[in-house]
Amino acid sequence: MGHRALVAYERTDGQYTLHYSHWGASNLKLKHRISAESPFGGEDTDSKWAKQLLAELADGLEADAVDGYLAGEDRPSTVVEPKPRATGLTLDEIVADHLDYLHHEAFFVVSTTFEVTAYRTLWFGLQYDSETVEQGETVGNGALATVRWYDGEPIGDGHLQGQFAALKDVVGDMIDKGVFTPSTARQYLKRKLAERVGDRQELLIPTGESPFEKANLGKS
Repeated sequence: MGHRALVAYERTDGQYTLHYSHWGASNLKLKHRISAESPFGGEDTDSKWAKQLLAELADGLEADAVDGYLAGEDRPSTVVEPKPRATGLTLDEIVADHLDYLHHEAFFVVSTTFEVTAYRTLWFGLQYDSETVEQGETVGNGALATVRWYDGEPIGDGHLQGQFAALKDVVGDMIDKGVFTPSTARQYLKRKLAERVGDRQELLIPTGESPFEKANLGKS
């Protein structure tokens, strides 16, 4: 099934181009595989084509123009698909309208200077944790948490995912017992998640009004 991720590259106008990676979420490896020398995370050390393509995308090249740009190129494979899924998006639009919190395991934001921020996705859907919840939205329904790093490796990533799974299990039981409504369950998830993430990480939650709610601010 892969370890699917979305990658947002910052443009010169402050908006973003959105790309897909089928394996990029595995151990959050794209954090260190995307660089100025290898913009799409491949093994190619002479990726002039990738640098030129990303530069043109940063200046506003549209997605439908990329096929012609890449036609006939004999290119090494890359971890991130060079053709964007969409262009000219804000981060708010991406996390609210494009990020699938169930099927995309991670989200990466790449600045124009190739600073890469890795976020782990945490889905708020409770259909697998509750006998009474039949389905849950996957797009725009979750949280993004940054990860602490030590010596190039993510620290506490699996622990946070395990804690969140246990939290959802408890919340699902509370819904089945009539203690929580779907609305109060979501608020409880948000509050408890913020407590567990603490102030050492950043927690971003899309909301219905202003998509980015910064529950906690820290350094990635």
